[in-house]
Amino acid sequence: MRPLFHPAIEDVQPEAILHALSDPCRATIFARITRAGCVEACSAVSALGDRVIPKSSLSSHIKVLREAGLIRCERHGVEMRNHSRCAEVDARFPGLLAAILNAYAARSAPGA
Repeated sequence: MRPLFHPAIEDVQPEAILHALSDPCRATIFARITRAGCVEACSAVSALGDRVIPKSSLSSHIKVLREAGLIRCERHGVEMRNHSRCAEVDARFPGLLAAILNAYAARSAPGA
């Protein structure tokens, strides 16, 4: 099986982070993985409100987040475990992730 690409934290670029989190679905997936610390089943993040993201789309979203340096994925048998790299990214770009995720939260808040 081909190894997964994970950029070194020194190679993570802010434009890649902004691109990855520009999609509300990916931002929600990333926020859920970050809150959980580690998500062992992709199905745990596949439900967005009243709809479920198809597996092919979910795989694509996970790949974009991984290649942007926001998550680390590890194969364990037939499942993929996804870990947030939020602490690493925040050390490199202080406040960036919080600002983006807070903007999404404010937009989706009642009365916004």
